[in-house]
Amino acid sequence: MSSIYSLQEIADHLGAELRGDPNCCIQGLNTLQQAGDGELSFLASKTYEQFLSQTQASAVLLEPRFAETFTGNALVVDNPYVAYARISAWFDHSTSAKSGVHPTAIIADSAVLADNVCISPYVCIGERVKIDTGATIGPGVSIGDDSEIGSGSRLFSNVSIYHGVSIGCNTVIHANSVIGADGFGFANDGGKWVKIHQLGGVEIGNNVEIGACTTIDRGALGNTVIEDGVILDNHVQVAHNVRIGENTAMAAYAGIAGSTTIGKNCVFAGQAGAVGHITVGDGVVAMARCTISKSTPKAGSYSSGLLMDETRQWRRNAVRFGQLDDMARRLKKLEKDSQA
Repeated sequence: MSSIYSLQEIADHLGAELRGDPNCCIQGLNTLQQAGDGELSFLASKTYEQFLSQTQASAVLLEPRFAETFTGNALVVDNPYVAYARISAWFDHSTSAKSGVHPTAIIADSAVLADNVCISPYVCIGERVKIDTGATIGPGVSIGDDSEIGSGSRLFSNVSIYHGVSIGCNTVIHANSVIGADGFGFANDGGKWVKIHQLGGVEIGNNVEIGACTTIDRGALGNTVIEDGVILDNHVQVAHNVRIGENTAMAAYAGIAGSTTIGKNCVFAGQAGAVGHITVGDGVVAMARCTISKSTPKAGSYSSGLLMDETRQWRRNAVRFGQLDDMARRLKKLEKDSQA
């Protein structure tokens, strides 16, 4: 079902300066290149400025510097990308869950379900589980004993919540994610691995979003902790006893080894990671495939690894990389000999 709003309604909601027809009707969002009549677009990067003069969008979210030369309908804001994010909720037509318990759900007698929760088909809820008001539990979700789901949180299909997991309010966990599986803990006894039973749990804060197929392991002793406002992309791995600070973001395939603490407002790009038992300070940015290999208290951007090159040249450089230590030793000797 489509929703139609006037440009004035959208401007009022965003606190934007409206330039053009306030009665212009908007019924969807799209990119500058693909937008057509009745659609609102945005320009958030100078890279896409080339498409502004040609767009068929009925209106565009723009910064003041781009709005000066644009002749179409415009909503002028300081941050068009944030404005686009805020207004996107008006055009989200994903299915709204209805409260109630599906007859195929299996719910332990000791579980406590608040009012207005949605329990979908084939859900399994363990002993002493607590689910707060307005939570939505998708099809095939499993929730282990002694876990808690906060108000307004949503678990999509086939999410697995192990025992002793606490999830805050308004948190979203996408399909097939696993929260509270055993951490990778083993002791070596003469060449044989002895399992270390993982006795902790997982604590997830409020307003967290966890992508599909992401895994957050339970603590060995004490809990793995994901603080408020953290966003994790698909296929992220968080090992046992990790702590991730508020509003930190991790892109796909990021991985954090055990007992590492990540600060607030950090960013881990795709396939970035951190080794175990270190501390990463607030505001650290790990670029794509960067491995943070030691405690890093200073905020800033960090990179590691060799950049892409033609294969033949890359192989030559890789060989030379292995020769750096020997070259450095010879250079030091030459410097010492020259000073003699």
